[in-house]
Amino acid sequence: MLTIALIQAAGGPPAAMQFLLFGGMAALFYFLLIRPQQKARKEMEARLSTLKSGDEVVLSSGLYATIDRVEEKVLWVKLGNATVKAKRQAVVALASEPDTQN
Repeated sequence: MLTIALIQAAGGPPAAMQFLLFGGMAALFYFLLIRPQQKARKEMEARLSTLKSGDEVVLSSGLYATIDRVEEKVLWVKLGNATVKAKRQAVVALASEPDTQN
C-alpha cells in the first residue's frame, strides 16, 4: 500500500513524454496499416479503370474469365461458352499478373 502511495505522490511521466509516446504510436499505426492499404486501393482502382474487352481476369470466386464487354459498373465475362454479368469489384487480378500471395 505504501508503494502505491509513493508512486502516486511522485507523479507519472511528464506530459511531453506521454504526448511523444502517443504521437509515435499513431505514426507507426499510420505507416504500417493505413498508408499501405490506401496505396493498394489506389492501385486496384487504376487496374479496374483500365480493363478492356479481351482481358483475362481472375474473379473473387477464383474463376478465370475473359472480358466480353465493359460497361460503367459491370463487366460481361465469358466463362466457357456462357457470358455472365459481374461487378467490376469482383475482379481481383489480371490473369497475366504473377501471383503475389504465398
